[in-house]
Amino acid sequence: MSVRTTLVAFCLCMPFYAFAVCVTSSSANLRSGPGTNYRISWKVQKYMPFDVVKTSRGWYRVKDLDGDFHWILKSLVSSRFYCAVIKSSTANMRTGPGSHYPQSPLYPVANHYDSFRLLKQKGSWAHVEDPDGDKYWVHRSLIWVH
Repeated sequence: MSVRTTLVAFCLCMPFYAFAVCVTSSSANLRSGPGTNYRISWKVQKYMPFDVVKTSRGWYRVKDLDGDFHWILKSLVSSRFYCAVIKSSTANMRTGPGSHYPQSPLYPVANHYDSFRLLKQKGSWAHVEDPDGDKYWVHRSLIWVH
């Protein structure tokens, strides 16, 4: 097999993600197909991140943190910033970038699938903002960022 054939075969087997998007509306219905006539597969909140894998008639086919595929209306998402979602069952939300900082009094523990806008990273910690505009620190290993 030639190098060119091997490269083509490799590229055809690998998934292609053009870019990541985040939900910008307060909530969004994900669907099983590209249209409102398709069933709702998941309801998500603001800042939920996804990888775009396909586009069709004003809709994006997206892949979530679990590897599941859905469709979302393009006008409900943006690629202008990064977002994060809790991938563990829970995550301690801290007042600073380290486990020696206390848990946030507003939101001490986030749950699986809670989503945030990523503001910055400092070492292994991420500074995030929730849909209400409150800011926290969370360990990077507990989130999926896109």
